[in-house]
Amino acid sequence: MSGTSVDGVDVALLETDGERIASFGPTLTVTYPEKVRRVIRAAFGADRPNMVTAAAERAVTEAHVDAVAEWSSANGVPISSIDIVGFHGQTITHRPERRFTWQLGDGSLLARSLGIRVVNDLRSADVAAGGQGAPLVPVFHAALAHDLARPVAVANIGGVANVTWIGEGDQLLAFDTGPGNGPLDDWCARRAGQRFDRDGGLAASGKVDRARLERWTEHRYFARMPPKSLDRGDFNEGWVEGLSVADGAATLTRATARALALAACHFPAPARQWIITGGGARNPTLVAAIAEETRNPVILAPALGWDGDALEAQAFGFLAVRSLRGLPLTYPTTTGVSQPATGGRLHLPS
Repeated sequence: MSGTSVDGVDVALLETDGERIASFGPTLTVTYPEKVRRVIRAAFGADRPNMVTAAAERAVTEAHVDAVAEWSSANGVPISSIDIVGFHGQTITHRPERRFTWQLGDGSLLARSLGIRVVNDLRSADVAAGGQGAPLVPVFHAALAHDLARPVAVANIGGVANVTWIGEGDQLLAFDTGPGNGPLDDWCARRAGQRFDRDGGLAASGKVDRARLERWTEHRYFARMPPKSLDRGDFNEGWVEGLSVADGAATLTRATARALALAACHFPAPARQWIITGGGARNPTLVAAIAEETRNPVILAPALGWDGDALEAQAFGFLAVRSLRGLPLTYPTTTGVSQPATGGRLHLPS
């Protein structure tokens, strides 16, 4: 898995039939070199192939080949022992209203390089059928939360944040809530010379601009009924321009939390608790803001034995098996597709 934050590649192993999870194996995160990150970012927003997107796709695919090889070596797991790889690729453009989504990554090259089957392009079928193509993780969240009291909300905070509400009988509602770490990361890179707000320290030292925050919450996206999804660029950090570095970080952090609280207005019933996963779970200032804004108990995924850093990588392995079996990946209440839909493209190693 390589997410919208463009941090690197998460590799994870699990044993599953695509419905239940038998066990989890070792995980590894391999950071993108800065050169690769720049090549990928140069392709953001593209809507047709060109030299820039070709270079980015090659870089993404080779980074995944190298990451799997490093994971295999570090954990003593032969690549040949793996049945199938779920390959999300790198999202560069997501415009479901135009029935268009693009995750860079050459599934055929990855399959040939690793010598095993690969499933990729897991969003396109949903988008082509009129769905939002995101989020894809809810069916995996439901498998993880199989034994938890319902209703429960699982918030995944990457570059964009999304939530899965799971009710009785595995009833699902899922959608992108708003910005995740993306605008804050961009603010830190541009104004503080750092890739992200480590441990939320910058935001903790600042003051939230409440007037700007209240104006920001009037954005029409929050009132839209789900399912709904976002491109990473739909929310940016421009609205805190003019604030100090610390105050801008504090305000952007609170905005991510406020967006989650606004998302709860769409839940069929209040969540008993919120489970926080993704990169945002590593930011204690953000987690505290989420608890305050949602007025709910907040639990970090690791407290339940979930690997928050590897969860999405695990999810795409899970989805690859569902794709192989022809099981649904998306539902009317998770992406807005008209009926439960499978997806993905299978690539053989020869």
